[in-house]
Amino acid sequence: MGWHAGLFGKGGSCFVGHSEGGIVEIVHPTNLPVDTALPVQGLVCKLLAGSGEWAGVSVEQSKTSQRLIILGGGPGGYEAAIVAAQLGAEVTIVERAGMGGSAVLTDVVPSKTLIATADAMRRVSGAGSFGVTVEGKADASADLPVVNARLMELAHSQSRDIRIGLERAGVRVVLGEGRLLDNRTIAVARNDGGEETLEADAILLALGAHPRELPTAKPDGERIFNWTQVYNLKELPEHLIVVGSGVTGAEFASAYSLLGSRVTLVSSRERVLPGEDADAAAVLEEAFEANGLEVAAKSRAQAVDRTADGVKVTLNDGRVLEGSHCLVAVGGIPNTAGIGLEEAGIEMNDSGHIQVDGVSRTTAPNVYAAGDCTGVFALASVAAMQGRIAIAHLMGDGVRPLKTHEVSANIFTSPEIATVGVTEAQVNEDKYQGDIIKLDLATNARAKMMNVKEGFVKIIARRGSGTVIGGVVVAPRASELIYPIALAVQNRLHVDDMAQTFTVYPSLSGSVSEAARRLHKHL
Repeated sequence: MGWHAGLFGKGGSCFVGHSEGGIVEIVHPTNLPVDTALPVQGLVCKLLAGSGEWAGVSVEQSKTSQRLIILGGGPGGYEAAIVAAQLGAEVTIVERAGMGGSAVLTDVVPSKTLIATADAMRRVSGAGSFGVTVEGKADASADLPVVNARLMELAHSQSRDIRIGLERAGVRVVLGEGRLLDNRTIAVARNDGGEETLEADAILLALGAHPRELPTAKPDGERIFNWTQVYNLKELPEHLIVVGSGVTGAEFASAYSLLGSRVTLVSSRERVLPGEDADAAAVLEEAFEANGLEVAAKSRAQAVDRTADGVKVTLNDGRVLEGSHCLVAVGGIPNTAGIGLEEAGIEMNDSGHIQVDGVSRTTAPNVYAAGDCTGVFALASVAAMQGRIAIAHLMGDGVRPLKTHEVSANIFTSPEIATVGVTEAQVNEDKYQGDIIKLDLATNARAKMMNVKEGFVKIIARRGSGTVIGGVVVAPRASELIYPIALAVQNRLHVDDMAQTFTVYPSLSGSVSEAARRLHKHL
């Protein structure tokens, strides 16, 4: 019972709530220094640096050592464990496979390493356009067993590094399967055959997700794969059919096409990446076409079957595609079934994702959740942020709730597509009033030097105020170039702040400031 941090306010106001439902607003002067702490009804209200916001944190919580159990060792789990240990908590993390979870062992790290390998192939294959001749074989080729061995070793090395870091921080690591008995207790069946029951003051669930399967397209790990199984391939697919044109499908299609496979991408929509910026998707489709990648648009896969020496994919329009291998990438399912969530009073939505608020709290007292099991964003960076936010709230540290419109995301195709904030579609639908500028990279000097012929920078500013509210970058390393736009969105910077910031010449980042300068004319 008692008081706790509830909501957050602007203009010097701190909103705090009582566990019995009451809400109290405490107004303080707006000219207090950042990090000034003011005790209010057993709380400390702290002005967060750079945000103009007050955060309420419990004095009682901040002085009490917490026993924390984290179920799941992915980004949401291990990031939270490190932060909690640094803040003085007694932390135990339970993971069934290895530290880093599926993100490190079977998903993000290996897939992005594969994509980096494909990008190396692209650069070697395009060396002639720079006047560079590669001696030896006329054409570059990928030795897939060597490629896969390297990326899996890198994944396991990263997992080992994470475990070492956790143990050095004083975190107890338990390898095994955990199940909730209630909102403070977890039963663990350890991988070594032992069993134990763990009790804690709080629990963080970082359960992750697994690939969704189609009833008529069951992966066998030989010819039909999900995204965790492709690293078992012994040779480069002659003709890979990718079912699913979302982020995962587009990334693998792009990578294997660059590595030398013939690729057909099955898309149920009119275009690839239907949920992304339309201009960005158009650039990617042009890049796909230039590389010989085929898109079977407006078609759904009804069935995937093995043939004598390959696969057969039957589409709902009657077409039949034949290839050597098939990758099924049709989304993920949260790992929330059969682990005692209902018994602990944790509510889920219809898709099986755990319901959380802005500080990662579930509907059960003392239980938090982070990552793919929450359905907020299936991004490792978001999982890590949710985990850190949960610990800050639990431990009485200054906490800023997760704001989904500030999340920057990247699609690791060639070229990359990075986004943050409000979209052009939302502006066109009158959900936001915004001014938009799109600047092609074709005029950028560094892009010309790099032989980059496609891509753009798009910035969206709020009409009337000029505040940056969104952006898109399509370019090599767009994942790096989106950062200044993300900073502007999070800190509510004016477009002129970006326009007047120095950038290196020549650089691709120069197009970010140039786009801001051009947008200034429309304000």
